[in-house]
Amino acid sequence: MLEGLVLAAIRGGSLAPLVLASAAIMGSPGPATISLVAVVAAHGVRRSLRYVCGLIVGSQLVLIAVATGVTATLLAVPAVRPLLIGASAIYIAWLAYHIVSAPPLSAQRAAADAPSLVGGAVLGVANPKGWVAMAAVFASARLADTAAADAAAKTAVLALMIVLIMTAWLIAGASLAPALRDPRRSRIVNAALAAALVGATALAVLH
Repeated sequence: MLEGLVLAAIRGGSLAPLVLASAAIMGSPGPATISLVAVVAAHGVRRSLRYVCGLIVGSQLVLIAVATGVTATLLAVPAVRPLLIGASAIYIAWLAYHIVSAPPLSAQRAAADAPSLVGGAVLGVANPKGWVAMAAVFASARLADTAAADAAAKTAVLALMIVLIMTAWLIAGASLAPALRDPRRSRIVNAALAAALVGATALAVLH
């Protein structure tokens, strides 16, 4: 049933705008994607997989909230946005500190210091940009005639896009990792990524 809806959307040309919008809006630099690059660059791919999976889980939860209309209800409550911003800011500050202080990859022997799956899920849910971006993309196209079928089809497509987008940023972080075995270069790059992470969060909050 769902596969048929997606195929019909492809034939009708309505899928392409949704995919392009999700790639441009959801895939643009923000707290989650910058943190992914920074964590992978600082800890390597293997140590960061739990965090990446957490980000995907958290982002999928936001997608479900958008698809079921929970987002509109939550964001209508004045206290929710400050709570999301506060939780995101606290975790980003903690994460930025650990990225800056991470030793070079050549000196790391255990995964204990790498951010966890739960940490990734927390940021995925608390990321203020994620809620706004997901809602904007979800409303950017229509894939089916009925509301339920349309929501189901868009949820399936965007769930896949979340995985693809996170994978692309994972590859970007992995491309930096080999250069970070030198202690001096590692400190410089980690500091730059931590600053970019804080800056991306500040921009997300301000908008």
